Amino acid sequence: MAKILLVEDNEMNRDMLSRRLQRKGHEVLMAADGMQGILMAESHAPDLILLDMSLPVIDGWEAARRLKASPATSQVPVIALTAHAMSGDREKALAAGCDDYDTKPVDFAQLLVKIQAMLDRS
Repeated sequence: MAKILLVEDNEMNRDMLSRRLQRKGHEVLMAADGMQGILMAESHAPDLILLDMSLPVIDGWEAARRLKASPATSQVPVIALTAHAMSGDREKALAAGCDDYDTKPVDFAQLLVKIQAMLDRS
């Protein structure tokens, strides 16, 4: 299956999502802030990144911009995960460089469909 980088500062969310993704056969790498996420993406070459948008050090919006600007990570699909479900937030995430957007709390079945669609495209 895929190598997925989960960039999430909430330990409970990180634990729950990583265990569920691993049960589906994915290898899961984890980062707890935006800067750590960028560095791990560059050094571990994930197949896909799940990116929380409300992160410490560097927020997800800036992390997405940096990931897409870097030749090493520009082709890696990024799915924004956010509790920001306001009108325009999906467009803002896509404008920052995310390839898709999903809201929290995560609907895991729906997220798996989005993950598979991104992996199939890349």
